Amino acid sequence: MKKRQTVKATVNTNTPAPATATQTTTGSAAPMAFSFGEPMPVMDRRDLFDYLECAPIGNWYTPPLSWEGLARTFRAAAHHGSSIYVKRNILLSTFEPTPRFSRLEFSRFALDYLTFGNAYIERQSAVSGKVLAYKTSPAKWTRRGTDLDTYWFIQIGKQDYAFQTGNVFHLMEPDINQEVYGLPEYLSALNSVWLNESATLFRRKYYLNGSHAGFIFYMTDPAQKQEDIDNLREAFRQAKGPGNFKNLFLYAPGGKKDGVQLIPVSEVAARDDFLNIKNVTRDDQLAAHRVPPQLMGIIPHNTGGFGDAEKAAAVFAVNEVSPLQARMLEVNDWAGEEVIKFKPYAIAAGE
Repeated sequence: MKKRQTVKATVNTNTPAPATATQTTTGSAAPMAFSFGEPMPVMDRRDLFDYLECAPIGNWYTPPLSWEGLARTFRAAAHHGSSIYVKRNILLSTFEPTPRFSRLEFSRFALDYLTFGNAYIERQSAVSGKVLAYKTSPAKWTRRGTDLDTYWFIQIGKQDYAFQTGNVFHLMEPDINQEVYGLPEYLSALNSVWLNESATLFRRKYYLNGSHAGFIFYMTDPAQKQEDIDNLREAFRQAKGPGNFKNLFLYAPGGKKDGVQLIPVSEVAARDDFLNIKNVTRDDQLAAHRVPPQLMGIIPHNTGGFGDAEKAAAVFAVNEVSPLQARMLEVNDWAGEEVIKFKPYAIAAGE
C-alpha cells in the first residue's frame, strides 16, 4: 500500500456536532479532522477534494471524508435520498436470496455502497471452519486496517473490534486520489443537496417567524400626537408572533398626502428564487445520480412531459443497474461460492 501525505478536510452540515476529536488504538473512537458547526460555506477550502491520503490512526486508516457527514446528508434533500433508494429498490427486486445471504443483508449492503461508496461483508464461520452466514458490516463504522487485508469495527462508546484477517470483503467505488477507501459518485452534487436543504429550512423559518409580512411605517405628518405614535408602536409590537396577521386603523385629521406611508419589505425579502433554487438543485441531484425523473415521482411542468416511463426504466436498467450488479457479483469470487445472484430486471427483460 502506498504511503501518502496527510491532509485534513472540513465538511459542514446544518446539524451542530462536536468539532475535531481524536482516535485511539483501543476503546471508543471519534472522527478526526472533520468539524460540524455553525452554517457556513459547505466547503470552506477550495482544495477539499485534492486530499492525497487517508491518514493512518493507530491500527486503521481514517476515511477521506466524514462518513457521519454523508450519513446526515443522505436525508438532507428529498431527491438525493430518493435517488439512492430507487437504485437500492431496483437492485433488491432483482436479487435472489441465497442460503447464507438474506434479502435484509443485501439491502444493507446495497444501501451502504450507494451512500458511502463502500460496502463490507463479513464471513461468519463455525469453529470447524464451516461457513454459517455472510453478514453486512455497516460501512459507517468499518475501517480498513493499516496492515493489508485487516479491517476494524469502530463505533463511539464501544470497544474497537478487529475482524479476523481474510474474513471481510470490501466493495468500493474507486477514487482517483487514494486506494484505501471508495467514494460515492454523487459528491459533485453535495453543494446542490445542501443548498436545497437550506432553501427549505429558510422558508420554514420564514413562516414560523410570524412576522414575515413586514413593512416600514414611514410617518412625517406633524399633525400626529406623540401619544398616538406611542400607541401605534405598541400595536405593531403586539401584532408580532406566529400566525398574527392584523389590520391597523390610523386616524390622522389634518394630515397631508404621503404624510403616512407603508413601505413593504416582505416582497423583497421573499424574492429568494425559492422555486428556481429547488428546481435547479433537484436537476443537479438527478444528474449526479443519473436517475430519470419518471422514476422519481416528479410531476412535469411542461406539456410534453418526461416521455415514456417504461422506456426510461429500461435504459436506466441497462446503463445503471446492470453495472451495479456486475460490481456486486465480485463477492462471489472472493467467497468462492454464490453469495449473491440476480435475476433479470423485469422491464429490461420485456416481461
